[in-house]
Amino acid sequence: MQVVHTIADLRAALAPFDAPAFVPTMGNLHEGHIALVKQAKNLGDVTVASIFVNRLQFAPHEDFDTYPRTLEADCEKLAAQGCDIVFAPSEKDLYPEPQGYKVFPPTELADILEGHFRPGFFVGVCTVVMKLFQCALAQGKGPRTAVFGKKDYQQLMVIRHMVRQFALPITVVGGDTCRADDGLALSSRNGYLSAAERQEAVQLSLALKALAREALTTGIDLHQLEAKARETLDARGWASDYLTVRRRSDLLPPAPDQRQAGELVVLGASRLGKTRLIDNLEF
Repeated sequence: MQVVHTIADLRAALAPFDAPAFVPTMGNLHEGHIALVKQAKNLGDVTVASIFVNRLQFAPHEDFDTYPRTLEADCEKLAAQGCDIVFAPSEKDLYPEPQGYKVFPPTELADILEGHFRPGFFVGVCTVVMKLFQCALAQGKGPRTAVFGKKDYQQLMVIRHMVRQFALPITVVGGDTCRADDGLALSSRNGYLSAAERQEAVQLSLALKALAREALTTGIDLHQLEAKARETLDARGWASDYLTVRRRSDLLPPAPDQRQAGELVVLGASRLGKTRLIDNLEF
């Protein structure tokens, strides 16, 4: 496995290949990331993972400075799974000058849910993903496939829209959420949880399952069901941003005649102690 740090070295490493499969990450890898790499292995003639903690998607009060950086351990995990190339640029490598040109996704998709509670987040995500795609261009060829996890459901949708609207010749593939035995969605931020918080953390996925079940089996107004779900979770010591039922197609609230399996996703974001967790469930 090659580990490269500059754009020039990445392009040189990719030059012999025709169909790279790309897995962008921020590092501190867990089994969810590794599953994406395994998925990518079957989708191209070379597998590339990037590791970069992107300042542009963090608000000033968020955890950019303390976000875990574990490059050596990450590379060991990737090598064990047969990843071919790791692109691990420094901030100076990827942003040699202030990034004045940015990608602004449409507000109707990017300013709801995560975008509402983390203003500017998706501008940072789209900008770095677009730049990473460009970094992987070699001799006129670039990634044919990019794999992103479904745990970041809205992010996956935003990136798919960006790729389509810019007519990029890249297929964006979603990887299923990996979960611990008790159902907690794997996340790099789970490491922030205390032992007691870790036991409690599964309640987010349980709350989403209960909300989905009630959305399908009762005729109660969705706003009432969502409010009840937030109140029930917050009574356990959480601070919820949202627990909500949305259409999979555009993440807007469904009409009453759209409350059926196969069309909807339930999404949640809530803070447990100092740790903000997100999860979702298609149903």
